[in-house]
Amino acid sequence: MNLGISIRNMGPQSSREIVTECAVCADQAGLDSLWITEHIAIPPDDAEGSEGRYLDPLITLSYLAAKTERIKLGTGVLILPYRPPVVTGKLVATLQELSNERIQLGVGIGWMKSEFRALGINLRKRVSDSERVLSFLLEAFDNHIVSQHDQPFIFSPRPAKPPILIGGAAPHAIERAVKFGDGWIPMGLKPEVLKPLAQDYRAQTRDAGLADPQIVVMTGLPLQDPGRTRDVIDTYQEAGATTLVHGQRYDKASQLQDSIETLGQLI
Repeated sequence: MNLGISIRNMGPQSSREIVTECAVCADQAGLDSLWITEHIAIPPDDAEGSEGRYLDPLITLSYLAAKTERIKLGTGVLILPYRPPVVTGKLVATLQELSNERIQLGVGIGWMKSEFRALGINLRKRVSDSERVLSFLLEAFDNHIVSQHDQPFIFSPRPAKPPILIGGAAPHAIERAVKFGDGWIPMGLKPEVLKPLAQDYRAQTRDAGLADPQIVVMTGLPLQDPGRTRDVIDTYQEAGATTLVHGQRYDKASQLQDSIETLGQLI
């Protein structure tokens, strides 16, 4: 079982100093991955906890790639309809190359109506828009010359495709994961709920002739009790998870660093 940590790229905790200290600590502690989320336009009446402040995930991971050495860098999740396919492909490919191919590309279709409105994007088209981006990513990372809007062009840089992990609820997210992805990110499912869904997902990937997928679960672990934490990790592993990502609220870097060090001792 791989263990990861969610780092807050929002609110006061997203200062350069705190984000850097937490990422470096996770890298040095031996954790498998660190993860950050995405919001672009938070309305004032929904800004509690973040104050409307969110660092861009791809730029933040680019910065953290230069501050760390080995830890994988994940988006949990990047909202696909927010960017055109070609722009998304260029950003992801550049980040994958500059990070020495450490990216875990968690993606989702989005949900916040006010954010779609602020961006001038049709919420009702988010599924088709997302699948258009996913189709382009698969094509681009597999071909030197690609085409959009009847215009061929060279896709470069073209490093190894990062794992694409589809975030969201079953069954639709699983269907997209089988069609486009390398894994699934179910949000906060308990092990007993996850197990039959993971079994179904793996059965579908086998039937499609695909490799065994990643299943990355975002949750909160009871780190104040290491013994209980180990039991939770084992239960999730038995349920089919391949990676557990711990997330928590914190005000200072030292609070998350304590949790990171506890996780490191459980590896």
